[in-house]
Amino acid sequence: MFIQFLKENRFVTLPLTILRFYLGWQWLNAGWGKISSGKFDASGFMVGAVKNMSGEHPVVQPWWGKFLKEIALPYVDLFNVIVPWGEFLVGLGLLLGIFTSFSILMGLTMNFAYMLSGTTSTNPQMVLLGMFILLAGINAGKIGLDRWFIPLLGKLIYKKSENEQISQSA
Repeated sequence: MFIQFLKENRFVTLPLTILRFYLGWQWLNAGWGKISSGKFDASGFMVGAVKNMSGEHPVVQPWWGKFLKEIALPYVDLFNVIVPWGEFLVGLGLLLGIFTSFSILMGLTMNFAYMLSGTTSTNPQMVLLGMFILLAGINAGKIGLDRWFIPLLGKLIYKKSENEQISQSA
């Protein structure tokens, strides 16, 4: 019932937009700070997380630490690009209200990655707020570019599948 309210109620669109702007600004600002400094390096963060995966009650779970050690650290140069640009693009998507559901999903993925790595900061708050945006779906982007882009995209997809059906039956 609450999810239906978030998805369909026209009066919740404005509060969702305010929430979307807040989260968008947080992501955009974080990403731009890393991009503009030109000094972002995730290796120290990753090494610190790997160190925290030992002990009786590890801060970082061994399966996540193993991922960081064996996959992320060897490709840290790639992560040094995708983390700041990912944060920036998530923020831009949320501020513009385009691909809103995908943008918040990617933001939540990063929030969880940071928390799995042993940091708290604003991540739990951003996860809780982001869940409202994700659950609201298209309603969270109605005051934004999704209002026009999602119906257009739906028409293009429908038209393509219609053309495929015609060519298959011929």
